[in-house]
Amino acid sequence: MEYGAIDLHKKESQIRILTEDGEIVDRRIATTRERLTAVFWGRPRMRILLEAATESEWVAQHLETLGHEVIVADPNFTAMYGHRSRRIKTDRRDVAALAEACQRGCYRVAHRRSAVRRSVQAQLNIRRELTETRTRAISLTRALVRGAGFRIRSGSTDSFLTRVGALDLPSSMTDTLSPVRRVIELLNTELTRADETFATHVGEDPVVRRLTTLPGIGPITASAYVAALDDAARFGGAAQVASYLGLVPREYSSGEQQRRGRVMRSAHPYVQALLVQAAWRIVRVKNPRTAALRTWADAIARRRGKKIAMVALARRLARLLFAMWRDEVAYDPARIRSSPRTSVAASDDGVTRSVVNG
Repeated sequence: MEYGAIDLHKKESQIRILTEDGEIVDRRIATTRERLTAVFWGRPRMRILLEAATESEWVAQHLETLGHEVIVADPNFTAMYGHRSRRIKTDRRDVAALAEACQRGCYRVAHRRSAVRRSVQAQLNIRRELTETRTRAISLTRALVRGAGFRIRSGSTDSFLTRVGALDLPSSMTDTLSPVRRVIELLNTELTRADETFATHVGEDPVVRRLTTLPGIGPITASAYVAALDDAARFGGAAQVASYLGLVPREYSSGEQQRRGRVMRSAHPYVQALLVQAAWRIVRVKNPRTAALRTWADAIARRRGKKIAMVALARRLARLLFAMWRDEVAYDPARIRSSPRTSVAASDDGVTRSVVNG
């Protein structure tokens, strides 16, 4: 069997092929479908290893259409790079290490999300960019109006343009603000359309619909959570999910010393932020169905402070959502414990195991 490896880059990539006869083929090509086809089309079926990266999914899919087996590997698995020297790093050395790892089977496979989840993730990325652009436009408008000696009344984002229009601004200021007001109007329209799309998605996806039964978890948060995890079965437990989403503290411990820091970096910071926002909503909106969660968070807030309590509640939400997904059950406030203390009868996700499984 032939083996191959690709050190992917945005414009050009380094390729190595190990033939059955022991021949080594090294090529540097443009990272395009045409060049990949020219190199790999017509060759015997081979196993090709490449690192998980921005381009890895479409490259893997294209190579699979050419009849090859493609493995997308976790770049953080250091054993994959074998004896590569850290003092000298080149693309040729990298691809040589990857080709050797492919031949020896020394790699850790990265999860490849389904096409549906990737599509949802793309829509979420666009919605997030639209939201951030509107936020910047609103902040700019506020600053310009304040600079002219006026103040915009507080209110919701949806009523911002109405509140700006209620001001008796000079005609020169109105003309100045005209372009940014048109941008905000367009962004409002597009965001409304995006929210309608996600509302429809809730009705079509039973997992997302189930997660929205937890008060404080809306269509955007549920869709982002499901798109990030993709498949609940690939996680061994709720604690792995919390770590994957970066909702656990960094730890630097050795011997008798234990040091914990801020929450970890996450591959999905947007989901991390959405869960923290959901935690704040649960605390501020006095929904009786989330009373146990508020009691639990308040006990932590009294000991550690409000911000730490919100991160802890976000971590618990991540675990609860995973339990609901895994066990295919809707949110039931009767199953939630309100004590922050760990007990034998309680699981990692804050749901009594006998109830969830039974």
